[in-house]
Amino acid sequence: MTVVVAVDGPAGSGKSSVSRAAASRLGFEFLDTGAAYRALTWRALEEGVDVSDSAAIIALIDDLGYRTIPNSSGTTVMVGDTDVTDAIREPRVTAVVSDVARIPEVRVRLTEMFRATIAATRQAGGREVGIVVEGRDITTVVAPDAEVRILLTADEDVRIARRARELSPGAANTASQLRERDQKDAATVDFMTAAPGVTTLDSTDLDFDQTVAAVLDLVEAAR
Repeated sequence: MTVVVAVDGPAGSGKSSVSRAAASRLGFEFLDTGAAYRALTWRALEEGVDVSDSAAIIALIDDLGYRTIPNSSGTTVMVGDTDVTDAIREPRVTAVVSDVARIPEVRVRLTEMFRATIAATRQAGGREVGIVVEGRDITTVVAPDAEVRILLTADEDVRIARRARELSPGAANTASQLRERDQKDAATVDFMTAAPGVTTLDSTDLDFDQTVAAVLDLVEAAR
């Protein structure tokens, strides 16, 4: 049985780290869709492309060369031959990635790429396989037919604290950046309301291991 686990959630909800850990414990593939938007944004900034220029941003997609390589400590993100794992998390990328993600054609093109990855996992066959896909609008747009669909959320103060721990020491205005990111993304995706059939997992009062365990329980139930 192939199991696709779709995980949505706002910034700071823990969806990336929880999804990655769940995939590792399940022996599943892992797809961080947000990293693709960040990789595209990084490429635009490196080439001096105005992120408000939709046509110029879209033109970067065909030869983006985006791929991810699972490793013992997480996932390495590549753009062509360049390791951008750390670079795509820099504040300059975080500040404008929502502007890139709001471009309709960008979302269409990257969604096609994500679906192709999921389809390849389903076609693997011969053994029990699966993939954990996380990001925004995963449960409703990218993988609405996933066997497990989760909205992972937490109170805003908790999300701010978590995001602050993820950022480099001395990063300023974490709260305002997170709120601004939520506001921008909310114009494109409803990531705070679970669609029909989607399980809401509130991690406000859960630690990391408890949250991962809750995801594993949902996968076991689906099996």
